Amino acid sequence: MLFETERLALRRLVIEDAPFILDLVNEPGWLEHIGDRGVRTLADAEGYLRDGPLASYAANGFGLYHVALRATGDPVGMCGVLRRDGLDAPDLGYALLAVHAGRGYATEAARATLAHARRDLGLARVLAITSPANVASQRVLEKVGMRREGMLDRQDGVGPSVLFAIDLGGRGDAGEEM
Repeated sequence: MLFETERLALRRLVIEDAPFILDLVNEPGWLEHIGDRGVRTLADAEGYLRDGPLASYAANGFGLYHVALRATGDPVGMCGVLRRDGLDAPDLGYALLAVHAGRGYATEAARATLAHARRDLGLARVLAITSPANVASQRVLEKVGMRREGMLDRQDGVGPSVLFAIDLGGRGDAGEEM
């Protein structure tokens, strides 16, 4: 377990999470706002994990994390910080299974992830991008203190995105939080 909130537990994703990933990346909301990753089988989901989150942990020391309910261990979604080509700072990303939407889990996970980014990763600035139509996601970003910085023309075929940012302040010289 990397960190917990009042209701959630966040940990690194593992290959055994492939069935959950298969469900998550084929949710209508994911397909509409994040894009089709072509994940149709468990083998595809394992490849997504290997080439995405697991590769990010190895390269950057961080990535997208598995988010589960503390009380039951049931998967809720994923949330974390990742590096994207074309962005000058790490990017906060999250997605939830539709059955868990509207309960404040995205805000709770995002807030805890930003605290982890500052405290444990020493990140001073984090970005976030969302599709212009994803108003719910934009509200989450605003709730966790991110500010809208404008539009971003993405080169990955997804189309324009709304760009958000937050300055976390990082750590002081002795490692204490500021």
